[in-house]
Amino acid sequence: MSEAPKKTYRPETRLVHAGTLRSQFNEMSEGLFLTQGYKYDSAEDCEARFSGKTPGYVYSRYSNPTMDMFEKRMASLEGAEAARSTATGMAAVTTALMGLVKAGDHVVAAKALFGSCRYVIEEWLPRFGVSSTLVNGSDLGAWKAAMRKNTTACFMETPTNPTLEVYDIAAVADIAHEVGAKLVIDNVFATPLYQSPLKLGADVVVYSATKHIDGQGRVLGGVILSTEKIIMDHYHQPLRQTGPSLSPFNSWVMLKSLETLQVRVEKQTANAGAVANALAGSTKINRLIYPGRSDHPQAAIIAKQMSAGSTLVAFEVKGGKEGAFRFLNGLSLIGITNNLGDSKSLVTHPMTTTHQRLTPEQRAELGIGDGLIRFSAGLEHQDDLIEDLLAGLDKV
Repeated sequence: MSEAPKKTYRPETRLVHAGTLRSQFNEMSEGLFLTQGYKYDSAEDCEARFSGKTPGYVYSRYSNPTMDMFEKRMASLEGAEAARSTATGMAAVTTALMGLVKAGDHVVAAKALFGSCRYVIEEWLPRFGVSSTLVNGSDLGAWKAAMRKNTTACFMETPTNPTLEVYDIAAVADIAHEVGAKLVIDNVFATPLYQSPLKLGADVVVYSATKHIDGQGRVLGGVILSTEKIIMDHYHQPLRQTGPSLSPFNSWVMLKSLETLQVRVEKQTANAGAVANALAGSTKINRLIYPGRSDHPQAAIIAKQMSAGSTLVAFEVKGGKEGAFRFLNGLSLIGITNNLGDSKSLVTHPMTTTHQRLTPEQRAELGIGDGLIRFSAGLEHQDDLIEDLLAGLDKV
């Protein structure tokens, strides 16, 4: 197979061409290689391939041409040296953390996390002798105070799910590096188009590719991006031996989706901004949070590290859970679900879905009120979305 010419192209071009491999048939669209294993010319060739003396694919649990193209395209977009794909976003998060720790180590993470991420840090890692401290992600003093000699990993998502808080990546990276820890960033809400954590000092970036990268509600996937050394030292063998691999078919779907990532995300961001501005003055809402507005609590940090807002808007409907349910049930166009980043606009009630396992006190500490709604903008006409949201608010 031959790879596309190597040149530094602009992001839109890399999204279409980066990492492309072609077989002897010289196909135009990326090939979908649905195979488990590979045939060798001789026993000696097989031995050399397995030992790593000669390059090539060995077994599709950890190496496959379609997976390879997806990983190289994501690395090119992110500005990373290397990438590894996973079956889901949570597989990426779990592997990204477990690959950096061993029994006796310590993890520091922001409190504002997706429910499954908190489970991994608070309940899963301790089973293997890894302790953790959760801090207010915006409090740099809290990050510093939480660091220990055995802290090996720090983790945060920014913007956060679902309250869209934004944390200072460069500052937290400096704090982590002072004790020799590595900083892992979940960059899903910013997308690789609007925020580049590796350039800001982060060591590892993870995505749920299920979200904007597929972006059309079809398949699950995840990806870990970092330097070649970190990937090889911390993730290559765990992924190879434990098998949380992305299927070739899902890899192919993601590859084709990346071709339209920029046009989709730009349209979704424009829609999210229009929705935020339209709802900001509603008397049925207690508060509204959108990273693209000047009234965002971390507007200064956003201006420093993000190039645009987000496809997500968070707002708190009056009347708590009852008010939120009245609003949700009053929608006719926008779908109620727990996903985001889709071409269809979606709404989520975090209290009863993504963050339901947290205690009421924990949710209150994170600003997840009973009436909080997370809106994910799709590709529809913004006026249709605004009309539907206002109709829902009329029911509150």
